[in-house]
Amino acid sequence: MRPGPPGPRLPNPRLTGLGSGLFCAAAMFLLGFLDQLLFGASLTVYGVLFLPVCVLTALWVRGGDVLTAPVVAPIAFAAGLLPVAEGGGGLLGRMMGLVTGLATQAGWLYGGTLTAGLIALVRRVRWVRRRRRRS
Repeated sequence: MRPGPPGPRLPNPRLTGLGSGLFCAAAMFLLGFLDQLLFGASLTVYGVLFLPVCVLTALWVRGGDVLTAPVVAPIAFAAGLLPVAEGGGGLLGRMMGLVTGLATQAGWLYGGTLTAGLIALVRRVRWVRRRRRRS
């Protein structure tokens, strides 16, 4: 029996370490703006949206650069938190809102970073094993 035609395929980009950082930061910044517009800057919604971005970043980065995924995740969380963070007038008010948002949403930050780290670790071990078998 012959297999049927292939179904729809999911994108499988291979980003460099820098590309994965830019993807993660840009995605979180855009999601922060969407959260601001649609949900009135709900930090819980922002935290929930952070998790799939971390997973995609860890899955889409190249094998050799996979250890950058858990590094760029917290940076992207902070970058995306800028439009969501409540702040008074001026730069100092915005920075205080950012620090408060980072402190109160640390669970989402650690959860997403841990998820990216675990995926990156598994992918790295598999990548090293494949390279050892080849040589």
